Amino acid sequence: MSHNIAVLPGDGVGPEIIREGIKVLKVVGEKYKIDFKFTNYDFGGERYLKTGEILPDSAIEELKKFNAIYLGAVGDPRVEPGILEKGLLLKLRFALDQYINLRPITLYEGVETPLKDKGPKEIDFVVVRENTEGAYCGSGGVLKKGTKDEVAIQEDINTRKGVERCIRYAFELTRKRNKRKKLTLCDKANVLTFAHDLWRRTFAEVGEEYPDILKDYAFVDATCMWMVKNPEWFDVIVTCNMFGDIITDLGAVIQGGLGIAAGGNINPEGVSMFEPIHGSAPKYAGKNMINPIATIMSGAMMIDTLGESKAAASIENAVKKILAEGHIKNLAAGKMGMSTSEVGDLVCKFIK
Repeated sequence: MSHNIAVLPGDGVGPEIIREGIKVLKVVGEKYKIDFKFTNYDFGGERYLKTGEILPDSAIEELKKFNAIYLGAVGDPRVEPGILEKGLLLKLRFALDQYINLRPITLYEGVETPLKDKGPKEIDFVVVRENTEGAYCGSGGVLKKGTKDEVAIQEDINTRKGVERCIRYAFELTRKRNKRKKLTLCDKANVLTFAHDLWRRTFAEVGEEYPDILKDYAFVDATCMWMVKNPEWFDVIVTCNMFGDIITDLGAVIQGGLGIAAGGNINPEGVSMFEPIHGSAPKYAGKNMINPIATIMSGAMMIDTLGESKAAASIENAVKKILAEGHIKNLAAGKMGMSTSEVGDLVCKFIK
């Protein structure tokens, strides 16, 4: 089997963590007779500063021809916040219709959580975040900017099509996981009565097709509370774009930190993009001290989505072994007890 992967190392520590991710994928490819073909693109802060170009439309058409996209990190302190994120990340998500943001919240053995008396059995759920609508569409405007009478409007756009396909994906995932078989809709229907009434009605209607799945509802503030107090209540959570952005960061903390949190931007019918959810961490760039596990696990998510489930499981099992046996002292950058490249080498060793 052959898979063509577009690689966007990006900014800061991006090239270092992507290097380790590709190293692991090459090893697992050799073991399972999978031919991964990687094509690098230099989109990011450095290119923008040199050329003023972020992501040309021609590149999007080219990226559509790949099986998947593997992304490192985006963000450069020399570039005003939001320019790269909107011009690269959001543009890719919208242009490639990656309407699902998938975030596993899994606590592995050997990893500490700040939650008292909670362990891997209690912290094991997935957040399905709508990824192309909501408040992140960029619809709105500003009147009388810079004056005392300034008005800023940011519109939260929800369509029946967008909501339904996200909810349906979440129901299918809940059935496929086959664990608690419980799907929780996270919303704020008591205040955002127009948009989230649409979510609730759609959830109920689609849910009739899944009688084997337990349906649950939680307001977003209560969801945050229960993720800390009773994370074991959750199996799969489905939610809108903004709430998903917020609760997945909370999820990263309770699963051990950003260094282990992987994510996918999924188009089930097209090209998906996989990335660690942490930023570019420019202060660690070039020092070979950043934790690459989130990127390595993003690679595992990527090939699992491409149908290489055995190969993906071997990567996850290698990471589990490293963490459970205490090879990494601390998940934080500079405190691991080994370098970025040494972590990658160890994952490769356990895969072999």
